[in-house]
Amino acid sequence: MELRQLRYFLSVVEHGSMGKAALELGVVTSALSQQISRLEGELSTRLLQRTSSGVVPTDAGLAFWRQAQLALRHIDDAALAARAARLSGHVSVGMAPSTASVLGVPFMQAMRARYPEVRLRIVESLSGYLASMLSARQIDLAVLFRPEPAQRWSVVSLLDERLFVIGRPELEDMPAGASVRLGQLGKLPLVLPSGAHGLRSLLSAAFKRAKYEPNIAAEVDGLALLMDVVRTGIAATIQPGAALARPENAVLVSVPVTESFATRPNMIASISDDELSPAGLAARVVLADVARELVREGRWPGARLRQSEAFTKTEGPLTAR
Repeated sequence: MELRQLRYFLSVVEHGSMGKAALELGVVTSALSQQISRLEGELSTRLLQRTSSGVVPTDAGLAFWRQAQLALRHIDDAALAARAARLSGHVSVGMAPSTASVLGVPFMQAMRARYPEVRLRIVESLSGYLASMLSARQIDLAVLFRPEPAQRWSVVSLLDERLFVIGRPELEDMPAGASVRLGQLGKLPLVLPSGAHGLRSLLSAAFKRAKYEPNIAAEVDGLALLMDVVRTGIAATIQPGAALARPENAVLVSVPVTESFATRPNMIASISDDELSPAGLAARVVLADVARELVREGRWPGARLRQSEAFTKTEGPLTAR
């Protein structure tokens, strides 16, 4: 039984409606209904009765509701006590440059507000390097884009980022429509990260699947320099929307890629819970909270939360996608 299931159940009872509760909780109705069904399955009893006007608790549901309220009050009190103890320590968090451009400052602000005595270290680097640092215990957690085989990490699925063709509007062959397929890019010159970059691996697979041979004008592994090149009008690029977060990129236009496989998954990976310090555990929660808030407020361009998997933690060896 998970705490979120208790909170979901209480919200449904309070609103008398799956739809209204889902809206308040920020989840889709189907995901909420699935969690309630799992809770009922675990308890081997029906907690809610569906009616034409909504849902009402059964006798068992009413009894469970009373105890669930009490349990959550105790948990909230425990959380307040923990915060009052002024958690301290230090934690190292890794982010790729595009992720840091949209998530870095809001995350640091949230950590400072919630845990002012935790010393935070942000490491900005390519995702492949971050994975190596995490394996070597040089950082505590990181936002990564693909799982690594045989690593015993704790992984939280976070969101998917849509990819965009980004360039100056006057660039020759720059698409001008509301969206574009990879096969329609023709001879559009592109500046992309090199083959060692995680995004390049994703794009190479997408190009192959779309049967498209890109016109690669240059390769640049640093996001800042890459976007400098794009702003000059030498070439366009294909990046997630987070690459546009800097104000200087307002001169560029972005056209979403329509292929569903042209998306970049984001996940929070950390050393195992047994090894992660209290400061690290707190930072992981804050990181997920801030990312979710940015997406819901429309401040993470092209990002979509994984409603069915969001914030589901897994541990153990992972298999690559």
